[in-house]
Amino acid sequence: MIFDWLDERRRRRILATPFPDGWLQVLARNMVHYRYLDAGERQRLRDLVQVFVAEKEWEGCGGLALTDEIRVTIAAQACLLILNLHHSLYEKVETILVYPSTFVPRRVEESIFGLPGLVRPMLPTLGEAHQRGPVILTWDAVRRSARHPDIGHNVVYHEFAHKLDMLDGAVDGVPPLGDAAAYERWESVCKAELERLRELSDAGEEGVLDPYAGTDEGEFFAVVTETFFDRPLELRAEHAALYGVLSEFFGQDPAARAQRAPEPV
Repeated sequence: MIFDWLDERRRRRILATPFPDGWLQVLARNMVHYRYLDAGERQRLRDLVQVFVAEKEWEGCGGLALTDEIRVTIAAQACLLILNLHHSLYEKVETILVYPSTFVPRRVEESIFGLPGLVRPMLPTLGEAHQRGPVILTWDAVRRSARHPDIGHNVVYHEFAHKLDMLDGAVDGVPPLGDAAAYERWESVCKAELERLRELSDAGEEGVLDPYAGTDEGEFFAVVTETFFDRPLELRAEHAALYGVLSEFFGQDPAARAQRAPEPV
């Protein structure tokens, strides 16, 4: 297709420019996971970051002045998810809105046919991903989770996992998979793990997965994606089958990375 050719031509032009030294310093300072990637993975991630930063529309909100540090920190985390995927670089993500801290989402205008008293109050949030709209993030949460993956919560992984989930048009916790066998395996494992999580939560027991993952299938996928990348050893130990299907989908083994010494940047 002509548009594919034009995209590739534009991206080759972007990648002809050397990766800025200042951006490399941002990766070294703000993204712990970058230190655990091998040389080939680092190069792929840098290429993805360059294209992602150039192609997306970025907007600072709530008085936030956007900087290269903000763009690169977000792009690197978003692109880590698709490092080994066949992808089109989140083609359905056109705009990324960034607030300095927690924000209150704008309420959609209530229909004149709506019933009074049924509109839920809008609560402060760290991020949102819209089916046919932007990804919204908060910079303080983005930076904190990138520098401290041991926290186990990462708003970029969470919201961009939603975007992967949305690629087939449904927010159902099932991203595009390879074949029927992969879908069957995914459904079997994730359904059992979701039920197990809800049972543990009802019993007041806690594990590596945040109970919020039990909200629904979409949130389950987003939360387990956070845990897969940020607390992989614990996830593999507590939920081996779940770790296996995630590793197969993402084409990555973060637990193996976590067990080797980080390389200097």
